[in-house]
Amino acid sequence: MYRALLAEAGLDGSYEAVLVRGGGAARAIEDFRARGYTGLNVTTPLKEEAFLCAQTHDAAASASGAVNTLLLGARIAGYNTDGIGALGALREAGLTELALARVLVLGTGPTARAVIFALVSVGALVSVWSRTRERAVQVARRFGIEPWAAELRLNAVVAALPPNARFGAGPLVDVLRLAPLVVDANYRPRATLAAILARSDIRDGTSMLQAGARASFALFRGAGSPGAGSA
Repeated sequence: MYRALLAEAGLDGSYEAVLVRGGGAARAIEDFRARGYTGLNVTTPLKEEAFLCAQTHDAAASASGAVNTLLLGARIAGYNTDGIGALGALREAGLTELALARVLVLGTGPTARAVIFALVSVGALVSVWSRTRERAVQVARRFGIEPWAAELRLNAVVAALPPNARFGAGPLVDVLRLAPLVVDANYRPRATLAAILARSDIRDGTSMLQAGARASFALFRGAGSPGAGSA
């Protein structure tokens, strides 16, 4: 995908996928920097580790406590485009007016927090659900939103949960099966929510990934980066 963006922009650069184990982000980032990498994308489970490595953060990274994009200049700058990706996915799916839209976010991890921040920033009415009620309450207070309640009417759901996450029986499952629009942040084989809920119309995270990638690529280009790496 990023190689296609490089070609589309007419840039002679490279983009490589590199496996970094959890706990190894700091060392890997310094190694990439020493080898001349100018930008990185960071995926789960390294987003919070990378946040601690960055010396500056944009508003989305600061709010979520996680980064998915790093610029490796004189200082390491951290950004988070996951929320931009979620907004793009919702709009592509038909929810073009996000102000005052009622959106439920499933999960409280790094991606979920970035999605919540982006939705709140555009005026959506957001609620949050977590498998741990106390965590949902904590994140709700952090962003000035509400924990999910069964009586809430929804325009959309964004699921930022691990693959194969289970909900058990209860009102949440009924709500998810009836929600007008559901986006699973996972994509390809990791997108299991459609099968779990027996809904063929659930959107996987491909469009979210693409919208977030374009935002990251714009950051790379703005920094004058000829190429980047993914960790």
